[in-house]
Amino acid sequence: MLIVECNGSPFESKSPNSEQIGVQHGTAAKIHIERCIAFYASLFQKASKLDWPAVQDVARRFEPHIQQKWPNYYEEMQGVAQGSGRSISDIIALNVRTEIAFGSFSDGCTSLAWQTEKRAYLGQNWDWKQAQQENLIVLKIQQAGKPAIQMISEAGIIGKIGLNSAGVGVCLNAIRAQGMDPTRLPVHLGLRMVLESATAKQAVAALESYGLAAAAHMLIADPGDAVGLEVSALTTAQLLPDALGRVVHSNHFVLPHPGVVDTVWIQDSLFRIARLTDTSAALAAASSASANPNPSWAEVSRLFEDEENAPTAICRSETGPSDSATLFNILMDLRQKKAVIRMGKPCHVDETVTLEF
Repeated sequence: MLIVECNGSPFESKSPNSEQIGVQHGTAAKIHIERCIAFYASLFQKASKLDWPAVQDVARRFEPHIQQKWPNYYEEMQGVAQGSGRSISDIIALNVRTEIAFGSFSDGCTSLAWQTEKRAYLGQNWDWKQAQQENLIVLKIQQAGKPAIQMISEAGIIGKIGLNSAGVGVCLNAIRAQGMDPTRLPVHLGLRMVLESATAKQAVAALESYGLAAAAHMLIADPGDAVGLEVSALTTAQLLPDALGRVVHSNHFVLPHPGVVDTVWIQDSLFRIARLTDTSAALAAASSASANPNPSWAEVSRLFEDEENAPTAICRSETGPSDSATLFNILMDLRQKKAVIRMGKPCHVDETVTLEF
């Protein structure tokens, strides 16, 4: 796993600006970014009949709005382009890849936030095409005046899944619903905005103030709070913790979104959300009956190893009716400000990476 530290080196600055952060990302992950662009160029062509120049044209519709409203993100993407030797439209295209295909394809996953007496768990399996696994990287970012960030991302994308030094974490569930608005905040830049926030409530307020450019679910949490923010290009809705302190989500809207049609693009999304709800409830009951009423890290980790309904299980395989696999699992404890990434299927781990502050 490539780990990229954007903390001033090699610029000898303890407070690098946005462009410098991007240059470090682009330079260190140049090969990964090349492969990432090739991966999405092929996928867009197959899924929505868009060749890469057409993809760049769509990305350019976002460019003036990002440059005007979120200049730091634009400058960072310029740096990624400079460091990797690619054009700015290439890098914007990666960062708005959720929006470009108008919901024609999306990555899937199953996520859980669970506030217990002693821990603030946040975790997910990230399911996508096996070919993209080699293009995943860990980004560690230091910015003056903002929390430090550690996240796992696709190379070239400046916001994804992880946590910050304030104990705020975020997970992502893709949702396929028509509608895209290039004047709003792209989903992956929204993830970055969460990771620059001091609290979960602050993150949610910021996202709701801007509006998101396409459909998705972001599971946002901190040491004392959690909220599932379902968004589309027209709507937002908040899913709050249940009586056990949990928010469970997969790849369809759970809440009403008037005027938005959710295609429930992966039918097993319904199974996975029900399965994780049931298994975590069983774990809660077993823990309550034991000498230790708090589910352990190992016990919560095993929830994501579940292969019931294989290959379209929580721990997913790219075979038969399933066209994607679990490429990594991440589990965080936001009170400890720690995360463990298990690369590959969590039931057959290839590599383990620990993030902590």
